[in-house]
Formats: sequence, C-alpha cells, structure tokens
Amino acid sequence: MEKTPMWTANRIPPSGKAQSLAMMEPSAIEKVRRFHASFPEYAQTPLVSLDNLAGELNVGGIYLKDESPRFGLNSFKGLGASYALAAFIAKTVGMPVEELDYAAMTSPEIRERLGDFTFIATTDGNHGRGVAWAAEKIGQKAIIYMPKGCPPVKLDNIKRLGAEGYITELNYDDTIRFTAELAAKTPKGVIVQDQAWEGYTDIPGWIMQGYGVVALEACKQLSERGIKPTHLLVQAGVGAFAGASTGVVANFYGKDHPTTIVVESEAADCHYRSAIRGDGEIVNVGGDMNTIMAGLACGEPNPITWEILRDKASFFACIKDPHAARAMRILGAPVKGDGRVVSGESGASAMGCLLEMITGGSLKGLREAAGIGPDSRILLVSTEGDTDPGNYRRIVWEGAYPSI
Repeated sequence: MEKTPMWTANRIPPSGKAQSLAMMEPSAIEKVRRFHASFPEYAQTPLVSLDNLAGELNVGGIYLKDESPRFGLNSFKGLGASYALAAFIAKTVGMPVEELDYAAMTSPEIRERLGDFTFIATTDGNHGRGVAWAAEKIGQKAIIYMPKGCPPVKLDNIKRLGAEGYITELNYDDTIRFTAELAAKTPKGVIVQDQAWEGYTDIPGWIMQGYGVVALEACKQLSERGIKPTHLLVQAGVGAFAGASTGVVANFYGKDHPTTIVVESEAADCHYRSAIRGDGEIVNVGGDMNTIMAGLACGEPNPITWEILRDKASFFACIKDPHAARAMRILGAPVKGDGRVVSGESGASAMGCLLEMITGGSLKGLREAAGIGPDSRILLVSTEGDTDPGNYRRIVWEGAYPSI
C-alpha cells in the first residue's frame, strides 16, 4: 500500500535561540541584495500573480516568485554562491564585505591579493552551477561533485562554466562528506556548501543570506501591490532556502507573519521526521532517497536553518513525485489569463503541495489546520526552471508521473 502524503503541525517548544533569525533581518539582507545588484546580470525576478488559478481553487490569491531567470542560471542558487565567495574574499583580504561589489570582486587587484583557491562543492546541479559561475567570475578553480543518479545534462552545464565536475556513486549527504574531506586535503581548498556542521558555519550562513534575497524581493513586490500574504509554502532540501525564506518573512512581517508550511519529498523527509519527534532535535534519514525532486533529496537538516524552522514554521508536509509533476504541468499550461511559469521538479514542489491540499484530499486536513480558504493570499517560490530539459518534457509533454 502506498503511503499517504504526510503532514504535522509544529509542536516543538520555542528554542529561545535568535542568532540564525537575526541573520535574516531585512536590513541585513538588503545589504546582500545591493551586492547582487552590482552584477551586470542582476534583475529582480518576477512575482507572477496566478489570479485565475486562485479563483478556481477558491483562495484569495496565489503569488509565485519565478527564479528561473536569475543570473541566467535557471535557478536561485547563484545568489548564495556569489555572496558566499564575496564574503570569503572579503574576510581573506581583510576588508568589509560591504565594500566588495562586483567590480571590486572581479578586479585584478583583488585577484592578486587573494591568490589561488580551489572551491569544492556537492550539488544535484543548481548549487554547483552557481559555485562554478561565481568562481569563473573571479578567476578561481571550482571542482563540483554530484550524487549518483544525476543527469549528465546538469554536469555538462557545470563544466561549461570552466569547472571540473564528476558524478559519484554516493547519495547527497555522503557526497558532502567526501567533498569536505577532499577540500581539507587540497592546498587552499575551500568547501562551499549550504549545509553546516560543527566548525563549518560561516560559508553556510553567507549562502543562507544570499538565498534570503529571494524572499526580501517577494515581500517588497507584494507590499508594492498592497498585499500581505497569509501563507508561505516553501520547499526544503537541507533547509537552507526554507530557513532563509522563513526567517526573512518572519522578520519582515513581525508577530503577524504568515503561516509557513515547509514542503519536502516523502523520500527525504528529515524535517518532517524532526518535527514529529517534537523535542527540537534533528532526525536524519539515509538511503538513496529516489525522487524526481532532486534538489530536495537531502537527508540531513542544516542545523543553522533548523533553528529558524523549528521556531517559525507552522507545519511540515511531504509530497509524492506525481504531486510535483502535476504542478509542473499546471504551471506550464496555466489557467487562461495567468502567466506561464516553466518550473522544474523541485521548483514546483510547493505548488504541488498546495494543489494536493486543496484538490487531492490526502492533505485536506492540512488545508483545514492551516486555515486556507477564500481570504488566503499564498506566497510560493518556483526555485528552478527546466534544469533537466529531457525530464521536463517527459513530465509535461508525455505525462510521466501521472496524478494519483
């Protein structure tokens, strides 16, 4: 018998830890955004109002932040990689990161002061592409490793940016451990990861702040339209993006912040299991974690961002692959009058959860517990476009992973 998609309310006692949440204050993230704005490729990504879909689902509004145009990388990940490398450079050469814009970061003077480093990362595709892109900008070497099962097209996209790239026979979390050991043995090797562990928190924190730009842009775009969201649905792999988004939104709106639902693949449900445990301790999962939502196939929560999610997330939910696939098809062939969004498997996961809550029945209890109804104004992010074009066509054109 198939497992029913799972959800739980967050009943974890507040931790009283404010350090991670403080990192995501809008004033701090605005400084990060100004750094990104110095890039020639920077443009605020669109916030698509899916008014007609909202009407069909009987909710007040659905607002989808489309990250596929970001820096020409087809995902949001370049935000974290570029800011992390900038902050690393600033710390290494002894200057305030606020003084390091794109022109300074890519200047021959900074290049000479910095010397030669090798930036090493694990990725399912998007993060590694962002690291490779950022390293190329500053004339540094990047080596990217991918877990088993990753499609060659994602590896090719990384190599086109001048990085070395390899697919391992390990799962995502074990590949991180491999790359961390490799970086430690490599002269001037630096691991660039949005996962954190004891003794490794600076770079994950900087990446998290880079990710926070997505939520800050969205909050400002909604405010310009006179809209305050009632709900945020946000997808989680290791949780860095989910924690960053939740932190920014919670800080931006204060005590009356939106109800937040963290969405995972049921194949990699570490945050859900941690919430079920209920005491604030992290629960890891292992194995192959086979899912089309490759960006969410992570079995170990980031302890920095878990501090935010355990205190500020309202619910944790898990979905199946067909739910993400249905969302990809609906966004790609939208209700008449709504804008089209090309959303990849992980990118569409939050929308997949929303659709299952409202139309599928198996998450009906979550819809009721979260109070989603005619007055709800729901914010989501499509974190990636068609990063695996072949699989995107199989799903959207050929109907792979049909609805259940």
